[in-house]
Amino acid sequence: MSVSYIPRKLNDTNSLFFSAWCITAAFGTYFCMYAFRKPFTAGTFEDVTLLGVGYKTVLVTSQVFGYALSKYIGIRVVSEMKPSRRSVTIVGLIVAAEAALFLFAIVPPPFNCVMLFLNGLPLGMVFGLVLAYLEGRRVTEALSAGLCASFIVSSGVVKSVGRFLILDGGISEYWMPALTGLFFFLPLCFFVWMLNQIPAPTTTDSELRSKRTPMFRQQRWDFFQRHKWGLLGLMTTYVLLTVVRSFRDDFAVEIWQDLGEAGKAEIYAQSEMLVMFGVVLLSGAFIAIKSNRLALLSSLGLSIAGFVLVASAIVAQHQQYVGAFPYMVLMGLGMYLPYVAFHTTIFERLIATFRERGNIGYLMYLADTLGYLGYVFVILLRHAVSRAQNHLYLFNIVSLLIAGVSILLLTLVWRHYKRLTSEITSITTIHRLDEPVIQEG
Repeated sequence: MSVSYIPRKLNDTNSLFFSAWCITAAFGTYFCMYAFRKPFTAGTFEDVTLLGVGYKTVLVTSQVFGYALSKYIGIRVVSEMKPSRRSVTIVGLIVAAEAALFLFAIVPPPFNCVMLFLNGLPLGMVFGLVLAYLEGRRVTEALSAGLCASFIVSSGVVKSVGRFLILDGGISEYWMPALTGLFFFLPLCFFVWMLNQIPAPTTTDSELRSKRTPMFRQQRWDFFQRHKWGLLGLMTTYVLLTVVRSFRDDFAVEIWQDLGEAGKAEIYAQSEMLVMFGVVLLSGAFIAIKSNRLALLSSLGLSIAGFVLVASAIVAQHQQYVGAFPYMVLMGLGMYLPYVAFHTTIFERLIATFRERGNIGYLMYLADTLGYLGYVFVILLRHAVSRAQNHLYLFNIVSLLIAGVSILLLTLVWRHYKRLTSEITSITTIHRLDEPVIQEG
């Protein structure tokens, strides 16, 4: 087999081989990345406090600060990155994150909380670099859904691995994250190699979804000015969504404890596996919608439905209509449906609908920067005003409030884009790439 055989074979974007290769490469890479980011959350770190704050909260906050800063840096780095540099950059970021985990094990608490800041600092840019291989294609939704499946299920799996190392392997909570990362390093390198074989989008892809190019500072500013009203609503919703999704993810052990089910190490992977299948099937189905306008509006509608499901699950759990396991699965489905829609369809079809030149990386990293900063604020606020409440109670209150506000915001955004795109009557029409973009307002 020649060196160029795989890229040449993958150029046939109608083939099942292309989609399977891309999904496997993207899923595998990001799945392995989570082994360097999330395993520490499988610990409880109850033996240490810092200034009266539980040490796990300190660790989560420290990593999220680094991750949020990484997202801010990524607005420029990811949106301007040349394709030839992506694979080397991904591996380099992972090596830096693993080094920080080893220092976390060596440096005594509470000083080692700084190491989780350094761990989060490189990891925030990995998603955008992986997504860049998939965007701007006729089957982007299916490929991106496969990628997003990784962060739905991987968090639960690495927590299960972490709990196994602690409970059955006798590994300390401080060494467990570094050891978990080591297990996944070689598989990660293989999946990054697979990513690097994926060819650029074809001419037909560019005609259907618009050509994807690096975005520099002035281009990013011009894009935001053209779409500011829609983006303000979308970004605000994404911030709220990131807050509640991250709360569920980072404090899953504590929430399961409050539900009376934390003793089962496998329960984290089992619940997230069901969430993954439901979300991937619904999100990936959007490739069947050829109209960019219809897909954009439909994805906003699906996001609204997700928040309705969150509110319904909370009411059902409070009334004891559902048990702990179905409650956590329903909450996961409700939160990940809109979260994944942003990653797979909303931003992708927004660019395609308005024939913009650019890339998803800019929009995703602008949204993630705001989202993770919002989450840090909530973590700190939790200890200031609600220390006496358990995690489940606080999780339900925050989720219910965010669901209500998000349903209102997304409804307004849906109406905005329905009006704005009303003149785009045919999505099968192929626009020339040198046509001026349709501007908001």
